[in-house]
Amino acid sequence: MNFTYFYEQAVKRHGKPLVQQRLPKVATAEQLVARSDNDYLAEITRCVFRAGFAWQVIERKWAGFEEAFAGFLPLYWQQVPPERLDALAQDERIVRNPQKIATVPVNARMLVDIAEQHGSFGQFLANWPSAEQHLLLAYLKRHGARLGGTAAQHVLRRVGWDGYILTPDNLTALKNHRLLDASPYSKRGAAQIQHWFNQWHEATGLPYSHLSRILSMSIDVRG
Repeated sequence: MNFTYFYEQAVKRHGKPLVQQRLPKVATAEQLVARSDNDYLAEITRCVFRAGFAWQVIERKWAGFEEAFAGFLPLYWQQVPPERLDALAQDERIVRNPQKIATVPVNARMLVDIAEQHGSFGQFLANWPSAEQHLLLAYLKRHGARLGGTAAQHVLRRVGWDGYILTPDNLTALKNHRLLDASPYSKRGAAQIQHWFNQWHEATGLPYSHLSRILSMSIDVRG
């Protein structure tokens, strides 16, 4: 499937200037490495709390999250005392969801383990090719907490790692053109999606995140 079709549909719906304006910024490898693991844990936590919730509420309260989680230091949160988590479940500075609060130690432990092997989580991301995003998503889901669905995809987009997001519009576009015939979260479906994004990247030279946004805009405005 030639990606030119999707680009032309996006331009037809929104106009070329708006399409270009909405293309996500892609971080360089150096910028990914420069981010601290504290910052990565914060972004992971932000996306976990935003999933299935009104994201505007999380954004309004985010300064309180930063205070309550004391800067998101992974080395501390990976072995945080249980009573600290219990206290957070009563802390009005944040959204008091015990299940989501409990993801912080798990995700902190994942970052610490990765840092021990790769130097930092940023280095880990900088070394992981976008052509294998589906494997990265599987890794984060397996080793982290509540990083299935699109949660990890949104984390990657927020930090500037070059990848796609499986928005409803993107999935609709893929299915409408018979490019996806399995669940997007099955191994078969994930491989099919990666295959098409790899083909389009090779053909156009566009970043994966730009392909994702354009594909989405060929249907609607998200992605």
